[in-house]
Amino acid sequence: MKMGPILRACAALDPALETLLVHTGQHYDHAMNAKLFSDLGLPAADINLEVGSASHAVQTAEIMKRFEAVLDAHPAAAVLVVGDVNSTIACALVATKKSIPVAHVEAGLRSFDRAMPEEINRVLTDQIADLLYTTERSAEENLLREGVAGERIVFAGNVMIDSLLAHRERATPARDTFASAGLPDLDDAQGFALVTLHRPSNVDDPDTLAALVAGLIEASARLPLVFAIHPRTRSNLERFALMPRLLSGRIHLLPPVGYLEMLGLMAEARVVMTDSGGVQEETTALGVPCLTIRDNTERPITVEQGTNTLVGTEPRAILAALDAVVASGGKAGRVPELWDGEAATRIAQHLAGWLAARGRI
Repeated sequence: MKMGPILRACAALDPALETLLVHTGQHYDHAMNAKLFSDLGLPAADINLEVGSASHAVQTAEIMKRFEAVLDAHPAAAVLVVGDVNSTIACALVATKKSIPVAHVEAGLRSFDRAMPEEINRVLTDQIADLLYTTERSAEENLLREGVAGERIVFAGNVMIDSLLAHRERATPARDTFASAGLPDLDDAQGFALVTLHRPSNVDDPDTLAALVAGLIEASARLPLVFAIHPRTRSNLERFALMPRLLSGRIHLLPPVGYLEMLGLMAEARVVMTDSGGVQEETTALGVPCLTIRDNTERPITVEQGTNTLVGTEPRAILAALDAVVASGGKAGRVPELWDGEAATRIAQHLAGWLAARGRI
C-alpha cells in the first residue's frame, strides 16, 4: 500500500532505475496478500521471505537472516524501508551493517510510549537511517530533539495518502461489501460506525477486551456498528469467551477485507472507531470523523488538523465522544500539508539525486 506509489514514481522518473520489491511475509496470508497487490495494481513481489508470525525477537532475527541473503545476491545502491513494523528495523539493520544507505519513509513519528513495540522500531530505525522522509512537520522536531542531523531529514508528505487518492474512485461501495458478507444494507439515513481493533494493548488482555466489548455493545444502541475484525482480535474474543456477548448488540462482523473494500467502508461511514495508525490518516484525508481508541497517537497532526479525536480506552469516554459525533457530525478538519498525492514523486526524485551525487547510481 505504501511502497506501491514509490515503485511507480521510480519507474516514471527513470525506467533504468531498477527496483527490487522484497516482501518479508509477516503474518503472511497468501490470499489477502494477492488481493492487496491486485487492488493496488502492483506486480507480485520480486522476493517473498515468507517469515510468518512469531515472537518479536524470532521474527526480527528470521527477517535479518533471510534479508542478508537477498542483499548478498542482489547488491543494492540503497534500501528503502517504510513504517514501523519488525521488518522495518530488521532490514535497516542488515543494510546498515553492510554499509548500504537506508532511507526510512514515515520517519520521526512518535507516540512517546516505549511499551509499544512499534515505537522501539521507529526510534531505532531513525537513528541508523541515512535519509528520513517525514509525513508531518512535528516529525522533524522529534528527530532533531533526538540528535538526528537536519540534513538527513526531508519533509516529503504521506505516501499512504498517495495510494488513497489514486484509488478513491475505485473503492468498493459499502453496500457491495455488506452484500458479499451476507449483511443487511446499512447505507440508510442513520448510517453506520466502522470499527477496527487489533493492537495488543487493546485485544490481548481479557479484562481490557471485555470492557471494550461492553462499550461497543452500548455504542451499537446509538448507531449500527460494522466491525472489520482482525484475525488476532477474533481469536482472542473466542479464547476469552466474549464473542457471544459481542454479538448480542447491533454489531455486524466482517472478515478481513481488501484495500478497496476498506476504503469504501471508511469513506461511507458516519464515524470510524479504531486503534490503527493508518486509519487515523486515511479518515483525515477522507474527511470522516475518527475516534481513536488509544491513550496516545504517533500521528498528532490527525488530531491537531484532521478529523481524529483521541478518546482513550475507557468505555464512558468512548461513548461520550460517539454521542458528540452523532449530535454534531464530528470534527471537520482539513487535509494536512503535502498530503496531496505527490509524496512518492518527491521521495523518488530526492533519493535519485542523493544517490547520484554519491556515485551510487
